[in-house]
Amino acid sequence: MLRLKDSLQMNLFELMLPMELTKLSDELAKVDVLLDDERFLAPFIEHFTSNTGRPSIPMETYLRMMYLKFRHHMGYETLVKEVADSIKWRIFCRIPFDKDVPDDSTLVKLTKKFGPGAVENLNLVLVDNAREKKLVRGGKLRTDTTVVEANIHHPTDASLLADCVRVITRQAKKIKKQAVAVNTEFHDRTRSVKKQIYSIAKVLRRRTGETVNEVRKIAGAIMEITETVVAQAEQVVAEARQQTGDVAKKAERMVESLSSTVETARKVIAQTASVLQGNTHLKDRIVSIFDTDARPIMKGKLKSPTEFGMKVLIQDSENKIITRYQVLEGNPSDEELLIPAVDANIEIFGRPPTSVATDRGFASLTNEAALLERGVKKVSLPRRGKLTKSRKKFQSQPWFKRLQRWRAGEEAQISLLKRRYGLDRSLSRGARGTSSWVGFGVLAHNLWRVASLT
Repeated sequence: MLRLKDSLQMNLFELMLPMELTKLSDELAKVDVLLDDERFLAPFIEHFTSNTGRPSIPMETYLRMMYLKFRHHMGYETLVKEVADSIKWRIFCRIPFDKDVPDDSTLVKLTKKFGPGAVENLNLVLVDNAREKKLVRGGKLRTDTTVVEANIHHPTDASLLADCVRVITRQAKKIKKQAVAVNTEFHDRTRSVKKQIYSIAKVLRRRTGETVNEVRKIAGAIMEITETVVAQAEQVVAEARQQTGDVAKKAERMVESLSSTVETARKVIAQTASVLQGNTHLKDRIVSIFDTDARPIMKGKLKSPTEFGMKVLIQDSENKIITRYQVLEGNPSDEELLIPAVDANIEIFGRPPTSVATDRGFASLTNEAALLERGVKKVSLPRRGKLTKSRKKFQSQPWFKRLQRWRAGEEAQISLLKRRYGLDRSLSRGARGTSSWVGFGVLAHNLWRVASLT
């Protein structure tokens, strides 16, 4: 049952507390006023269709705790402990002193339940709030892309196969403990795979010309072991499904989980076989069996040319308020992202921006012409390659350079999001989890930004 707010009544202990202990900081006081807007509670209503059942925690408490989590870059367990120990944070989160702070598992379940859609709506409400305060008008637009890394280890073909063997073995053992699929033999081959992984480390230390061939030979041996493990796991799944009517739902969930892992392992085996045959350019390559939506993305950086995660588009307007974000599938070209970004800006503000500034990755003749057709007066898109004399003269104009200097601030904006608001690495898995993670990071940043401007 949905509970938007809690009826707060101060007890005698709270009334006796000195004002210095109960007075919120300027930032928290302003954010508290912002979140009192009833529109912030609307995105949660559609997720609770029944008036029966155990009451949820108040949504105003959930929203404020998520702000503190991403504002201070904390984990769920740490967040709960800090709120429980802080008088001011308890008051900010609307948690009475005689009640317990919501458990970390409750916050996790609610975040998964609401999904990225609710967070996106919360950001739209905040942008509307900033428009009403005339903090953002949509007259200027700058945009850039970055990579939010997945919480995975560096992938190699051998390590992915080893992960498959380890996870399948663990899941198969749990199923057998439930007295399911007892007639199917399943052998633990994790030690064999571990020895092969160690042998790769020894080969790499030699630094000889035959290293690549030797490593591929070992990877082939690990692939054969994985194929055997997968074949046995498929037999376990087949027998377990025949007993579906006689087992508990917990065992059924285990069987479905094992089946999903086996399917992923088959894809890993197929891509490893392709690599061993010399084909290293694979589309939709799996880089983790724990986060199958993560992708290898090349951004051309010297320190880390390839990052593993999801590409994210960030666009903002005046006063560094982020008006829109988008978690993208794969690694689309920046060039094809500009027009949808401008169209979204027009939908949000009801009119085209006066000025648009991006880096070279978004620039093209088609994009420049499309923006001018949409009513954008100043388009600052520096061209790639050698420039003609007329183009050099065009890009040397004061307004063009001024917009490029303003555009460079987007990189600092993204750096701030990564350092302070959790966009360096998503601890939530999958496209859905990453979208929610990015959305709350952007929401916390925008709340802080709007509070600092009012």
